[in-house]
Amino acid sequence: MAKDSKEEGVAQKFEQGLEYFIFASRWVQAPIYVALIFAAIAYAWKSVQELVHILEGFATATESSIMLGILSLVDISMVANLVNMVVVGGYVTFVSRIDFGDNGDRPDWLDHINANTLKVKLAGSLASISAIHLLKSFIDITAAAGDNPLTPAHEKVILWQAIIHGVFLASMILFAWGEKMQRHDAH
Repeated sequence: MAKDSKEEGVAQKFEQGLEYFIFASRWVQAPIYVALIFAAIAYAWKSVQELVHILEGFATATESSIMLGILSLVDISMVANLVNMVVVGGYVTFVSRIDFGDNGDRPDWLDHINANTLKVKLAGSLASISAIHLLKSFIDITAAAGDNPLTPAHEKVILWQAIIHGVFLASMILFAWGEKMQRHDAH
């Protein structure tokens, strides 16, 4: 009888140790989030370079080239927002809470974030970024073509960008619908 009790104690300690190790493994993601922060810093530098590029040629720039430069900055901003959402939302959802203390800068969306909500937000961001790229292509091709007809290569690029954008939109709608269904079932 004592032997069975001792074996159960060892097995229970092993199980608790394994479960702690599995639970602690969530911290493996933390360096990935830190790497994304450094990538966002590098991308912020790219936005400064883009702004300098816009300003350098502003006096002789066409309306289309100014629009393309501004859309590039908007695109950089949206990608930075996406990275921020992944870093903060992913960390809070999958690694650990962030103690903001009395800081009033806490984003409101963190109060009701979960994996499904984060997925919908990410899909929406990807669809928005895709829309900006598609708009940039329209402006770029229109400005470059002038009176010349579009080449088959340009048409193919636009077609594929429109298809990819449609896939992002459909994914976003399906994710949002699925999340709504899950919330509806929970209430």
